[in-house]
Amino acid sequence: MAITKSKKNELVAEVSEVFATSKLTVFASYNGLTVADIQVLRRASTDAGVTIKVVKNRLVRVAMSQNDTYKNTDTALLTGQLLYATSYTDEVAPAKVLAEFAKTHEALKFIGAFGMEGELLDAAAVTALASLPSKNELIGQVVSMLLSPVNDVTNALSGNLHALLDGVEAKATA
Repeated sequence: MAITKSKKNELVAEVSEVFATSKLTVFASYNGLTVADIQVLRRASTDAGVTIKVVKNRLVRVAMSQNDTYKNTDTALLTGQLLYATSYTDEVAPAKVLAEFAKTHEALKFIGAFGMEGELLDAAAVTALASLPSKNELIGQVVSMLLSPVNDVTNALSGNLHALLDGVEAKATA
């Protein structure tokens, strides 16, 4: 059954809003996946704060042309059956979710991604993004690095205090 013009306009407005607010939009070919597989992917992506959409490429092109950031972006890669994974909070989450799913479902293949500034990323760049640590892991690493000198100084001072106290205690008992 064909989609009505008003429904298409609603979809274009929705996709345009997604592009305007998303930090990263990854698109991948899902040719060969079952509906059950896509449902499993959607459940896994929801837990990670990622939204999965299946929209006709032509409607995505129209939505991009209406967005100032994406209107000059090359859309040549938007061919075939594609799904779009987006995140409003994390730059690498869509790539990570799809990469994790692709480990058990070979039919899912990265095609590319659109960054927040309208740049087009190829499949290799998306794969590289998927291998990066998550945002929370990166924050933890930075905090750990910042606290390392503080911990070193505290350990050194507490070690000297223990040695001093041991020396005072030895003099007192002698």
